[in-house]
Amino acid sequence: MEITLLGTGAPAGLPRPDCPCAVCATTLGPHARASTAVLVDGALLLDLTPGVAFAAARAGHSLGGVAQVLLSHPHEGPAVEVPAGLPQPGRVPDGRELALLTGHRVRAVPMDAGGTGYAVTGPDGQRLLYLPPGGSPAGLEEARAETYHMVLADVVGRPDALARLRAVGSLTATTDVVAVHLDHDVPQGRELQRRLAAAGARAVADGTTLVVGAYEEVPDVPRRTLVLGGARSGKSVEAERRLEAFPDVLYAATGGTRSGDAEWAQRVAAHQERRPGSWHTAETTDLVPLLAEDGPPLLVDCLSLWLADAMDAVGAWDDAEWAGGGEKALRVRVRELTEAVRTTRRTVVAVSNEVGSGIVPTTPSGRRFRDELGRLNAAFAAECEQVLLVVAGQALVLRG
Repeated sequence: MEITLLGTGAPAGLPRPDCPCAVCATTLGPHARASTAVLVDGALLLDLTPGVAFAAARAGHSLGGVAQVLLSHPHEGPAVEVPAGLPQPGRVPDGRELALLTGHRVRAVPMDAGGTGYAVTGPDGQRLLYLPPGGSPAGLEEARAETYHMVLADVVGRPDALARLRAVGSLTATTDVVAVHLDHDVPQGRELQRRLAAAGARAVADGTTLVVGAYEEVPDVPRRTLVLGGARSGKSVEAERRLEAFPDVLYAATGGTRSGDAEWAQRVAAHQERRPGSWHTAETTDLVPLLAEDGPPLLVDCLSLWLADAMDAVGAWDDAEWAGGGEKALRVRVRELTEAVRTTRRTVVAVSNEVGSGIVPTTPSGRRFRDELGRLNAAFAAECEQVLLVVAGQALVLRG
């Protein structure tokens, strides 16, 4: 089964008409995207969009053989003119299946938001799943799940759709995930590709033809990632974003609770509200056993609080205790942690504070913590395939 992406953008296209944002202002030339429409084997058109006939011609295809036009979502604005010779577009009721004379079978997949997804099985048995903008499949059951060879989805807007598909086995390591309905949420080019690669997905240009089931080399999801950044840099958001497309993530919160500290409680609550409902939380600084276990992806937030707890335990704030064995004990703890990271089989994303950029703490204990956190960050980073530094919400790739 062969598909041609006649457009890969949001319903309004990219750049959006008359939008003054930075992404729209810089989305030019090959990065511009028409609203998403997909031509399947020249016989089935998923979503009718303005200029679709010209888009097909530019891609070297004709719509003359299209036997069915299906809409996945309500189209705002003026009605789109149906090109001459195309059948009138329609939608398949949720759960119903449509059989085409060309040998394609199309099943309507219910969504948790407005719109309809389409599971298309080609004459060759290859399976494609096409999801509408802002939509994620509803009511998925592992016992009835199909495995798809290709998924076209709103990866940026609804990464949790991939998590749901992964949870039931519909999306596997060999599924080709292509992002569509791309909007002005993410700068195009390298930043888009970086974000998609973290979800195991990719983007292609308008007019690209793909073969469903053919092997495509997609960057592997980094198994161990360290995200560094200063206060309010966006480092935690970046770390969480990297795992939004995966189910059952274990969130290791090393900060714990602080009795009577209302501001700290608000910080913790803000982090909890951002996490997907399928994630689980462990309030712990005992990270080595978690790294030794097999299990779903692990997000650690953050290493600086882990270090503060470890330094408390070895008496690092007292000069005599530090010199009398505390420093040696801390080195052992850090070595145990980094060795656990080296040997873990889990996907791990850890957050830490970048320190020491010019300001020297006024107290010996402050300087000691700064120095030890710098050493911990360096040792942990050495065990990671990818290291990021987040500055003003912008992620800079240091490794990977």
